[in-house]
Amino acid sequence: MYVQHREGHRTDRIGWLRAAVLGANDGIVSTASLVVGVAAAHSTSSDILVAGVAGLVAGAMSMAAGEYVSVSSQSDTEKADLDRERKELATEDESERKELAAIYASRGVEPSLARQVADQLMAHDALAAHARDELGISDLTTARPVQAAFASAGTFAIGAAMPLVTALVTPRTVLIPVVIATSILFLALLGGFGAHAGGAPVVKAAFRVTFWGALAMALTAGVGALFGAVV
Repeated sequence: MYVQHREGHRTDRIGWLRAAVLGANDGIVSTASLVVGVAAAHSTSSDILVAGVAGLVAGAMSMAAGEYVSVSSQSDTEKADLDRERKELATEDESERKELAAIYASRGVEPSLARQVADQLMAHDALAAHARDELGISDLTTARPVQAAFASAGTFAIGAAMPLVTALVTPRTVLIPVVIATSILFLALLGGFGAHAGGAPVVKAAFRVTFWGALAMALTAGVGALFGAVV
């Protein structure tokens, strides 16, 4: 009796993991940068709070809308390709069989065997076979707009809340260095978590996330200090 060996691959996490890491990273970086920039302009604590909360709400909604629109575009393209493939299967069956067999042969399968594989897969589910092997569409990679939108918005809000709460509990005199330091720590943890969940090198991912986040905060602080001095 044949027993299928099930391996613990992580490609099924690509959709939500990408959106979640992007949302949290953007939430931390944008809100921390906003707080640091406003603080560097010698604003009051209430001004910093208002700016931070506004940035959290606006950013979460923007991330949700952006993810939904972009992923919906991908989903529309996938559906259009599947509709076209469905019509071709109904009108050009033999041509589609040859096309699928050619794909397998190009991957190293002996031509006569490739034709047998194509015939058997098309007998089982012709559209699924062409979607997977010709179009590159599968259950693991298919676009999910609503899932991406909620994942991005939720994780953005969580990420943005971290530097915002830090700013609320930190004395105004040391607010800028504390927000920067804690935000870099949050980014390192996020990079490490995302890498671990995806099976990637943790240290490399953590460094990459913290480097670009620190650069963004430094530039924003510089702009805030410049405009604060001018005003």
